[in-house]
Amino acid sequence: MKALTFKGGIHPHDNKHHTEKIAIKSLKTPGKLFFPIQQHIGAPCEPLVAVGDEVKMGQKIADSKAFVSAPIHSSVSGKVVAIEPVLHPGGSKVLSIVIENDGKDTVHESVVPKGDLSTLEPKQIIDIVREAGIVGMGGAAFPTHVKLSPPPDKKIDYVIVNGAECEPYLTADHRMMLESPEDIIYGLKAIMKVLGLNKGYIGIEENKQDAIKVMKEYAAKEGGIEIVVLKTKYPQGAEKQLIKVVTGREVPSGGLPADVGAIVNNISTCTAIAQAIKTGMPLISRVVTVTGSAVKQPANYLVRIGTSFRTLFEASEGFNEDPAKIIMGGPMMGIAQFSIDVPVVKGTSGLLALTKKDVALKPESPCIRCGKCVDACPMNLLPIYISAYAKKNDLEKAEEYNAVDCIECGSCSYVCPSKRHLVQSIRVAKQAIIAQKRAKK
Repeated sequence: MKALTFKGGIHPHDNKHHTEKIAIKSLKTPGKLFFPIQQHIGAPCEPLVAVGDEVKMGQKIADSKAFVSAPIHSSVSGKVVAIEPVLHPGGSKVLSIVIENDGKDTVHESVVPKGDLSTLEPKQIIDIVREAGIVGMGGAAFPTHVKLSPPPDKKIDYVIVNGAECEPYLTADHRMMLESPEDIIYGLKAIMKVLGLNKGYIGIEENKQDAIKVMKEYAAKEGGIEIVVLKTKYPQGAEKQLIKVVTGREVPSGGLPADVGAIVNNISTCTAIAQAIKTGMPLISRVVTVTGSAVKQPANYLVRIGTSFRTLFEASEGFNEDPAKIIMGGPMMGIAQFSIDVPVVKGTSGLLALTKKDVALKPESPCIRCGKCVDACPMNLLPIYISAYAKKNDLEKAEEYNAVDCIECGSCSYVCPSKRHLVQSIRVAKQAIIAQKRAKK
């Protein structure tokens, strides 16, 4: 079967060889964990506990009445020792609940199996997902119960599970497909039931032949699930590109996947849904790839939410040399960190420690009008023009050139022979345009 793909995109060195063959191992839980009340797109939560309270593993410790939000749960049993601003991987300080681990992992009474999937109603499944605090675990962290509740006028025809994992270095989803295929299929079946669909799709890049083989074997046992083989190309796992490849439908400018009858979820999100239904355990842990040329022992870890980055790097025996850059996520769209004393959150898919050689920047030079950025853009934009208007602070022109449609994948910057920082300037303009629109409402 021919691997499917989209127009544009790039082929960076994937550097997955460091960890793709390394099985997931559980990381020892540290003595103190930090839970920012904002770990998702949407309204922040309010603490439900106070300093001095005893909590149990799986207990809800923060929540919000807002629809677009997701509760936070304790990943250990222990005592709340502080509720204070703590450095967040996003770069700012966020009010966080600090829990001292008692090492007992006493499970909260609410953590019980939620019933058989065959007897659960769609509304019950959505409620389970919401109460489990499940969000998109590919990095965006959009509350999953919201995604599973499209407006009545948006008929959903396709549910797609994103197993592309196109970002270089990251292998967490790859390992999940090899080690937890049943849960992935179970989570997809739950989503299909919510949306009233008899068919679901799992997209996997062709550089993961072992995962394709395993997932096809398990999908065949269920029926109604198709494994779509995708060409290895970045950003193959971007939501709009994945929808185009699988369905042939194109999300309109300013539109959402539901506008073309599609919903996309991550591999790890499906696993979290399965666990929430089967065991009742909310989202309190996730798989994180720790890698990069500065890391002594790259690995894939099952990590409790709230564990500090430092703990993960220490488990990998530290660094070969002082890293020049630490990134949460992949090298293309991840967030650079200025401290490793920040907690793992629901959207932490990987930690990269890169050397000075890896991240050495060459000076910018004038645009040579080669058009490589235009060819590489998966959104069919004109990055050089948007960037130029952004640098002139001409937001009106930048918006005219569809700056808001940029998915910030970084393909344009990657291919630019003049080493222009295209995506950075476009991102600034995009944020300013969105802020202006919000201010006018």
